[in-house]
Formats: sequence, C-alpha cells, structure tokens
Amino acid sequence: MLVDSHCHINFPDLAARMPEVLANMAGNGIGHALVIGVSRPKYPEVLALAEAYPHLFATVGIHPDDQDAEEFSEDELVAHAAHPKVVGIGETGLDYHWCQGDLGWQHERFAVHIRAAKRVNLPLVIHTRSSAADTVRLMREHGADAVGGVMHCFTEDWDTARAALDLGFYISLSGIVTFKNATQVQEVAKEVPLERLLVETDSPYLAPVPFRGKTNEPAYVKHVAEHIALLRGLSVEQVAEATTDNFFRLFAKAQRAANLG
Repeated sequence: MLVDSHCHINFPDLAARMPEVLANMAGNGIGHALVIGVSRPKYPEVLALAEAYPHLFATVGIHPDDQDAEEFSEDELVAHAAHPKVVGIGETGLDYHWCQGDLGWQHERFAVHIRAAKRVNLPLVIHTRSSAADTVRLMREHGADAVGGVMHCFTEDWDTARAALDLGFYISLSGIVTFKNATQVQEVAKEVPLERLLVETDSPYLAPVPFRGKTNEPAYVKHVAEHIALLRGLSVEQVAEATTDNFFRLFAKAQRAANLG
C-alpha cells in the first residue's frame, strides 16, 4: 500500500467524482491520503472528507500565495488541530513566484503556523517556491525543528533538501520527479535517505508521466513511487513500504484504517 501524502481532492474537478476517485485509489493500492487545508472557506470541505472516510486525513492552514486570504489566527489553528482527524498544520510556507514586493505579511503568516504547530505538537506541511533561502531561514528562526514536518512537492536543490533534513523534516516528491527535464529533483530523489522520503500527487495538479497534462488524482501516486524506485534501484514494494511507514511516523496522530495496511 502507498499513501498520497498531499492532495486536494476537495477541489471541484475531483470532488465532483469522489466515488470514482476513491475507487481508483483502492484499485491502485493507495491505502490512505492526506487532504490539505489551504484556505478558510475550503477548510470545512477538507474536514468533511476526513470525517467521512477512515483512510483520509486532514490538515488546517492558509496557503502563502494569496495576500488577501482570510486568515486563521494562531488560536484558531490550535483549536482546529484538536480534531482527531487533523494531523498536521499547513499548507504554509513562502511563495515568491506568485507574490512579489513587500512580503512581510507572508513571513508573518508562516510564523503563525509554526507557532501553532509547536503549541499542538503537530508536523508542518511546508510549501516553498522561489523562496528556499528565506523558507529555511524562517524555519530556523521560529524553531520549526521542534515539530518537524514535510517539504511538500519538493523542487529545490540538494543543499536545500539537506538543510531541511537537518531540521528534522521529510522530503516529499510529486509527479514532477517523472518529468524528463526534472534532473535536479531526480538527483534529490536518489540522495534523500529512504527513511525520510514521502510521495504525493498534489492533485489535481502535476500529474505524473504517463498522465502529464491531465487532471491528477491520488491513484497516480503509484507512478511517482515507481519512478523513484527506478532511480534508486529499489523495488516498488520497498519504496511503498518505506514511504508508508514514514508517513505514519511523521503524522503520528493519523491512525491506519483497518484492512488497508
């Protein structure tokens, strides 16, 4: 069994065919998935999925790419994290690709999430795009190593990966690792210690080869695992077992659903 450690199946193009999405997961050996909170208005959808299905879990957070997003306060994040199916804080982090100018608001939003995660002792789900140096700096400055977490959809270089690993974080690879020109990500895929590796889809985005350009879904995380296995000279079963164990070690609040592995 595999775990999709980061997906957005509450988004409309997947939510509209939820029975098929869940059936495809089961048919492709995907035992569990983590549905990621990215905004206050969408959070009830994320939580509802986690409440409805024993093999789905939720996080709570505000994505860094929208300055005008309605915030969760630190206390609100802490309160939502008390729910038994909320297993992490995020998606949070920094994004200098979509956001430019004075980004103090983005830094403060990130800091709020780190403080909340430390209060509830839950791992962080971190997004970084065109902002690796500041992301790592703020992780250090605000003590993110106290709880650890995952650098999701990792696309940075090995030096950034190593800095995150040194802070106790895991590295999660998406369908990008299957792209022909993604040599930097593929090098990271070969270097990351197997016991600190996760796999994800980030669906409905970034579908792996052979579905590149189409709507992604959790079932396709098996193609991510297969490509990592090829790069590392391992069996798919070894990658599946390791990344699944890693997920439940990191997201220790998550309980494996019965009969799913």
